[in-house]
Amino acid sequence: MPLPEAVTVADCAREPIHLSGAIQPHGYLVSCQASDWTIRHVSANVEGLFGMAPEALVGETLREHVVAEVLGAIADTVGFLDPGATAQRVGTANLGVHGTLCDVSVHVADGLVHIEAEPLPQFGAQPATPTATAQAMVARLGSGEDEGAFLDGVAMQVRALSGYDRVMVYRFRDDDAGEVVAESVADDLEPYLGLRYPASDIPPQARALYLRNRIRVIPDASYVPVPIVPGLLAGGRPMDLGGHALRSVSPVHLEYLRNMDVAASMSISIIAGGRLWGLVACHHREPRLVPPAARAALDLFGMFVSMRVSAREQQQAMAGYERAERLREQLRQRLAGARDFNAALAAELGTLQEALRCDGAALWAGARWYTAGKVPDPREAAGLLAWLHRGDAAAPVLATDAAMDWQSNPAFDEGAADGGVAGVLALCLGGREDWLLLFRNEQRQDVRWAGEPAKALVPTDDGVRIAPRRSFATWQELVRGRSLPWSDADRRAAERLHMLLHEARRRMLSRDGDQGDLEGRARRRLLGEQRRRLGDLSQLLEGLVHLGSDETAALDHRIRELEAELRGLMDRRPEPALSA
Repeated sequence: MPLPEAVTVADCAREPIHLSGAIQPHGYLVSCQASDWTIRHVSANVEGLFGMAPEALVGETLREHVVAEVLGAIADTVGFLDPGATAQRVGTANLGVHGTLCDVSVHVADGLVHIEAEPLPQFGAQPATPTATAQAMVARLGSGEDEGAFLDGVAMQVRALSGYDRVMVYRFRDDDAGEVVAESVADDLEPYLGLRYPASDIPPQARALYLRNRIRVIPDASYVPVPIVPGLLAGGRPMDLGGHALRSVSPVHLEYLRNMDVAASMSISIIAGGRLWGLVACHHREPRLVPPAARAALDLFGMFVSMRVSAREQQQAMAGYERAERLREQLRQRLAGARDFNAALAAELGTLQEALRCDGAALWAGARWYTAGKVPDPREAAGLLAWLHRGDAAAPVLATDAAMDWQSNPAFDEGAADGGVAGVLALCLGGREDWLLLFRNEQRQDVRWAGEPAKALVPTDDGVRIAPRRSFATWQELVRGRSLPWSDADRRAAERLHMLLHEARRRMLSRDGDQGDLEGRARRRLLGEQRRRLGDLSQLLEGLVHLGSDETAALDHRIRELEAELRGLMDRRPEPALSA
C-alpha cells in the first residue's frame, strides 16, 4: 500500500535540525561561560588543536589555552555582539599546542560565548581582504536595471570566487517551491536553469536557519559528524546550533546531496523585506572547502545582492501602490456624487479591473449581477456563492487562485487561448449577499521539476523514515486550474479598496438619510402651520351663532368636503419602504 505523502512533509517539518548536537569536522568548537571564560562545551575533536581530551578541557579557563592578545580580540568582538546575533569573524590567530593558524569567528547564545576555529592551509597565496574582494565583485556587476542580467551576474561572480562547478540563484515562489532563475555552470554539466524544487526540499525550519545564518558551507557531504561534549546544556536542553557556521546538517540533506552527485555545497541567503527571498546555491562534484576569508567576502556580497533585490521589490511595490491610489481616488470622486451606489459601482468595474490587475470583475448586489471582462459562466454562480458563504464572515477579503476551491467541476477548454476563470478575490459590501468579485484567468504552466516532487518514505523496523528522491531527472507536469496567485500586495490593495467602498456606501446612505430628514422636518412644519390655522378656524365657529339654518347647512357641507379630502389624502400615503 502506498505511504501517504502528508507524513513525509510533516516529518520534514518536525526535524529539529538546529539541535543536531554535532559539528562538521573541518573545524573546532569551544563554548565558554561569558563571565569568566570557563570552558563549558567543546567539540569531540578538540584534542587535535589543544592536545587535551575534550573531557579534560571542560571546566578549565580559556585563558590557560589562548594567549592574551587573541583572547582580547575575541572579547572586543563579543563586546559589540547582541545575544543571538549572527556570528562575527574575529580574524586569523595561532591557536593550540602547535600554533595552528586558524580563522576564528564568535557569537553569543544561551549565555555562552561560542568560538569556532577553522585551520587554514599552511601554504598558498593570502587572499585579499573580504571587504576589498566584495567591492570588486559588486563593481563587476554593474548597475543595469534588467533583473535577469543582474542575477546572471551574481551567479557568475560567486562561481568565479568560489570555484564551484555549479552556482544557481534559487528563488522561492508564492507556494514556497523554489525555482532556478539564474545559473553559471561547468560546460560538461546539465543545466538546471528553469527547474523547480518542491517546498519540502527546504522545509520551514531550514528556511528560518537561512535567515539566522546567511552563509552555509558543507565542504564534504560524506563527513562523519563530530559530537559536542557534553551534549546538553546545564539545564538539560540540547545546545541550539542555529548560529554556528560549523553546525552538522540533517542526515537527510546529506543523502539528498549524495543523490545529486554533489560532494560539496555552499549557500548564500538573499533576504528581502525580512523574508528569505532565495538562495545562491553552490554545488561541486568533489570535496571543496571555500576559505573563511572568501566566505566572509561572499557574505558581504550576499548582503549587497539582498539590498538590490529588496530595493527593486520596494520600487515595484511603491509604483503599484501609487498607481492603485490614483485609481482609488478616481473611484472615490465618482462615487461621491452618485445617487445609486450599486449602479455607480457597476459602472466602475473596468476601473477596478485595472486597479487590481485582473481579467474580469462582477458586482453581485440586490440579487442583480453586473459584469465586466472575463467572468465565470452563470452556471457556476451557485458554487461561487457557496464558497463565499464558507469563508470567514469577519474577513474583509477572501481570495483563492484555485478553481477547484469554488467550482463544482472545474473544466477548461484545451483550445481556449487564455483558459477559463480560476482565481477569485471577493470583497463583502455589507450583507452576505452583496459582493464585489474580481477574477483572474487560468495560467497554464508546463512545470519542469528536478525529479518527481513527491519525497519517498522508506520502510524500517520502526515504521517509516523520510528519504530524499534518488532521481533528479527532469519531471514535467502540466498545471491546470490555477491563476496567477493573489500577492500580499494584491490583498492589501483589496483591503484598502474595501475600506473605500464601505465609507462611500456609508456616506451615501447617510446623505440620503439626512436629505430625507430635512424634507420630513419641512413637511412637519408646514402641517403644523396648517393645523394651527384649522384651530383658529374652529375658534371662529363660536362667533357664528347668528347664522341662519341655510348658511349653517352650507357651512356644514363645506366642512364635510374638507374632512373627506383630508381622509382621502391619508388613504393615499405611501407604504413604508422595506429595509435594505
